[in-house]
Amino acid sequence: QLFHEMAESRVERSSITCSAAVSACEKGGQWVQALKLFRELTVNRVERNTITYNAAVSACEKGRQWVQALKLFRELTVNRVERNTI
Repeated sequence: QLFHEMAESRVERSSITCSAAVSACEKGGQWVQALKLFRELTVNRVERNTITYNAAVSACEKGRQWVQALKLFRELTVNRVERNTI
């Protein structure tokens, strides 16, 4: 739904706007929604990068979902996304 609303409002779908949405979910304690948005990035042709992965891992951390956070970290490595400290 978010991606549809972004299109209707003419908000660009980018890793920056999507990371902001994932981070907003994290701050609201909505780790499940944050991961759902993160997973939808590829379907909506938005690049997953260091910033988007960091937002998703942070959401898992806030939700105490360490297994999910570790899975994301492994995925980051497998997909050869540049690791960085943010």
